[in-house]
Parts: sequence; C-alpha cells; structure tokens
Amino acid sequence: MSLQPQKQPRVGLFATCLVDLMRPSVGFAAAKLLEDAGCIVEVPSQTCCGQPAYNSGDRGTTRALAEQVIEAFAPYDYVVAPSGSCAGMIKAHYPELFADDPNWAPKADALAAKTFELTSFLVDVMFVTSVDSAFKGRVTYHDSCAGLRELDVRAQPRKLLRSVAGLELVEMAETDVCCGFGGTFAVKYGEISSAIVEKKTQNIVESGAPMLLAGDLGCLMNMAGKLSREGRKVEVRHVAEVLAGMTHEPAIGAPD
Repeated sequence: MSLQPQKQPRVGLFATCLVDLMRPSVGFAAAKLLEDAGCIVEVPSQTCCGQPAYNSGDRGTTRALAEQVIEAFAPYDYVVAPSGSCAGMIKAHYPELFADDPNWAPKADALAAKTFELTSFLVDVMFVTSVDSAFKGRVTYHDSCAGLRELDVRAQPRKLLRSVAGLELVEMAETDVCCGFGGTFAVKYGEISSAIVEKKTQNIVESGAPMLLAGDLGCLMNMAGKLSREGRKVEVRHVAEVLAGMTHEPAIGAPD
C-alpha cells in the first residue's frame, strides 16, 4: 500500500441487503480491507438502497428509501459498498431520482460524489496497490454489469487479486457479459435469465478455474445456483473474501 491520503477517512460501509441477510462474511471482509487501508469504518443503521423498487418503476418507494440512505450516510467522508449495483444505484441514479427536487437534489449529488464500489475505492481513492493475503489456486472473475458499466470497475479487482500470494487469475470467455440476474429481471423474465446464466456457467467451467469470484452478491448467488443445479464443482465467493484472506466460511451456495 502507498500514497494514502493524509487524513484518515471516515467511511460509512453500505453493507447491502443481500450481504446483511445472506452473506455477512462479505461485510466483515470489506471492513477489514478498509481498515487495513487506513480508514475508520462505521456501519450506520441503514435500509435498502431502493434499487428493486427503482427497477420496477416504483419511484415513490424508491425516494422514501433513498432519503433514509442519504440522511444516514451524510456524516461520512466516503460511502463504500461491496456491490457495484448498490453503489451504482446511489452514484448514478440518486441524482436522477431527485433532479427535480431543489431540497433533495444537492444532498443526493453530494452522496453520489462520495460513493464508491469497494475495490474501486481501495485502488482509486486509497491508492492500495496490494493486499496482505494468500490463496493458493486458480480463480476466474465475472464483471458484474452495474459495476462495469456504471462505475467502470474492471481493472481494480484484478489489480488487487494479482497481489494475492499464490493466486492465479484465469480469464473466462465473455467475462463482461451479463450473468442473467439483473435483480428483478430474473423474476420477470425467468426463461431468458436461465438461458443467459447457462451460457455464463459454460464459460466459467471452460476457464478451468475451480473458483469463481465477483463483486456483486446477487450475481454470485445466481451463478452459484446454476452451477449447483448443473452439478458443477466450482467454488463461488465474493472477491472481498479472498482479498481479505477470509475464506473460512462455506462457499456461496454450498451446503452448510
């Protein structure tokens, strides 16, 4: 690690609903990485970012949830989420959501300006060049749609993964193609979603890597579920767990 900002930043960790309910270990891994980078990490009382409602066209519910998020995270220097989709919702869509409201628009813009996806924050803001962890084996990485297309998260996780002692990163074909989750898309268009994830799991298996990583838990759960149904022996984890050296929990989708 090098060239850290002089001030020790106070970071509000936006844990996300799925991490809180389904995979708390990702939140602990994110907190460890942030603290190792020199941040003061706090997890304020929080609710959903509003993305499911937003994607479903329910602007009223989205605004109500967004207002709670804006107020909860206002005191922090930065807001960091171990999720490109949630970070993208706050950074890209909150300003749009409140664009016509002179009272809330400045607050939404301020929050958007200081919100980052986890690996992007570590590399682009804290100038982290390596992590102190080890993992022996090959992994492949899936670029989640929101992180890649809304936040330009691509090089950052790979840079950090290449610093993990013993880890070999193997790129799958079409790593930047959607896994078929898309939040409510998978519910509304189940057959299309299934066809998309089937192609994705084929690329994962053909990479030859026994472990799949990504930065969005929704995508990971979707791919893990499909891999399990196909009988594939591929371990699935959030990238933060490997970067933080916290791989003691069962893999995503694995039996307890």
